[in-house]
Amino acid sequence: MTRALILAVAFAVASPVVAQVPPVPRPGEAPFDYNRYEADRNRDEMQRLRADADRREAFARELEAEARLRSQRIQAARRPEPIQPRGYPILRSPEEERAARQAATARRQAVAAGVGQIDAWLDRPTP
Repeated sequence: MTRALILAVAFAVASPVVAQVPPVPRPGEAPFDYNRYEADRNRDEMQRLRADADRREAFARELEAEARLRSQRIQAARRPEPIQPRGYPILRSPEEERAARQAATARRQAVAAGVGQIDAWLDRPTP
C-alpha cells in the first residue's frame, strides 16, 4: 500500500517535469526549433510595429488639434477688416437727379419744420 502510494506520488510529481523537458534532437539536427522562434520573433515585431503606428497616429491627432487651436487663436487676434468707403454714385439722368434733389429738399424742410416747433417751445418765455 505504501509502495503504491509512493509510486502514485512519484508519477504525479514526475509527469509535469517530463512534459517540460524538450525532446532530444537526433544526430545532425539543430538543437532548437528555429521555425517556432522565428514565428515568435515575427509576432513580436508586428506587435512593436503596431504599437509604433498607434503612437504616431496619436501624435498626429495631437498635432492636428494643436494646429486647429493655434489657427483659431490667430483668427481671433486678427484685426477686423477696415470699412470700405462708399463708391462713386451711380450716374443718373437729369430727370432722376432733379427728382432726387426735390425729394431731399422736401425731407430737409420737414425736419426743419419739426425742429422749429421744438425750438419755439424751448425759446418760450418762462413765467
